[in-house]
Amino acid sequence: MNLKLRKQLLARKRKIQRRLDKTKFPKRSGPVLAGGNLRYEIADRVHGLSYGGISLFHQLARDVGLISLIDSRLPIFKIRLPYTESDHVLNLAFNTLCNGDCLQDLELRRNDANYLDALGAQRIPDPTTAGDFCRRFTVAHINLLQDLFDEVRIGVWQHQPASFFHEALLDADGTLVATTGQCKHGMDIAYNGIWGYHVLVVSLANTREILRIVNRPGNRPSHEGAAAALDVAAATCLRGGFQRVRFRGDTDFSQTEHLDRWDADGRITFVFGYDCRPNLVQLAEQLPERAWQALQRPPRYQAVTALRHRPENVKDKIVRARGFETLRLQSEEVAEFNYRPQACQQTYRMIVVRKNITKEKGELRLHDEIRYLFYITNDWTSEPHEIVFFANHRCDQENLLQQAKNGMYALTAPLDNLESNWAYMVMTSLAWSLKAWAALRLPETGRWAEKYRADKLWLLRLEFKAFVNAFVAIPCQIVRQARRLVCRVLSYHPHLPLFFRLAEVLNC
Repeated sequence: MNLKLRKQLLARKRKIQRRLDKTKFPKRSGPVLAGGNLRYEIADRVHGLSYGGISLFHQLARDVGLISLIDSRLPIFKIRLPYTESDHVLNLAFNTLCNGDCLQDLELRRNDANYLDALGAQRIPDPTTAGDFCRRFTVAHINLLQDLFDEVRIGVWQHQPASFFHEALLDADGTLVATTGQCKHGMDIAYNGIWGYHVLVVSLANTREILRIVNRPGNRPSHEGAAAALDVAAATCLRGGFQRVRFRGDTDFSQTEHLDRWDADGRITFVFGYDCRPNLVQLAEQLPERAWQALQRPPRYQAVTALRHRPENVKDKIVRARGFETLRLQSEEVAEFNYRPQACQQTYRMIVVRKNITKEKGELRLHDEIRYLFYITNDWTSEPHEIVFFANHRCDQENLLQQAKNGMYALTAPLDNLESNWAYMVMTSLAWSLKAWAALRLPETGRWAEKYRADKLWLLRLEFKAFVNAFVAIPCQIVRQARRLVCRVLSYHPHLPLFFRLAEVLNC
């Protein structure tokens, strides 16, 4: 960041800190939110955009080679009049980056002259044209588009330090995408009575990137197609430079018919939940008592300040007062034994967790019961409790799925068939990939390397709406000059230094 920008940001920071100084109170009495003599006008000479950061992410797409790759490798159109394939793909992704949650929001974007100027466009596709583009996709086109995203992300990964490539952690999970439509081809009724699609998502836990999306009818099981999707994601990670790959999934993804093949690779390890079957329960009950070890879970977080008094548990108080039945965990123990699934030729490690649970009704203790959880793995070196904690961390993918559903509204079904909705999901989820690529493009070298590394991790973990508000929803004055576009930032917030660091990396 150049000296002028640094001085300007520091000056704005000092100015807002003076206004937020708790030792200085307003000189006048009455409400702090005093308002004023209000009047609205339309500017004649000054043109602004509330999503001024969108130009930076357009530059990011150009810098990583995404635009040229899509236009040269994705054959959707025979004749381009006037939009190219990358225009359509970025149009949907940028709509999501600008807080758009449906196709109709594209109409707001295309009627905003400043938005068009920020992207250097005369016009952009309308909602109908964007929907027609999605309907042109076949399954082969969708997989090709995801392959192109993978090529780009491999290029972005090359900017990372050597420690980044130690091990790739791949999570797989399915989620239901509900729809109230009645004429959407490919939809079906799920196990819980919801009509819609059952989407498989494979993600890279290291960076929270979505590597693969597979759309299926709502009645299909979670694991259907998971092995093929994991194979493609693993090949991408290994091709990108990762030394090892580790798969992780719940009981629906045990994939026993594929375990021998993955184990034989040597570079792939896995930890999958396993169904609690009677034969496994019998084996667990036959283990000697000395085989069990207490499972001590680490605290959820480390207190930065002094420990505070825990507030009253209002929920538990109501449950006891009204005599509701509830389950209370008393203790957990972990053990292991060798096990060969019926579909496998090799023997694997079975980690078992024994939960001692008490069933209560109000203040009355009804009875105790034992429940077992099983995990199958080919990791023979980690301690049993480490395997359990690693498997439990897969729950972070639930947060990722919620971000895809309710943050960027990528996992929705606005179109009329399975393939078009699948294409829409893949293209809108590009907004999340751009967020990850922005973080990964930030260097972490120099005297502030530790701080830069923390900033990168913070950006990777940031929720989508918070990311949009911090890096895209930046009020800017749009100035079109002879050979360049100038976006003058009109406000200040604490994350602008990180924004300008990314702009400097992209030569903006």
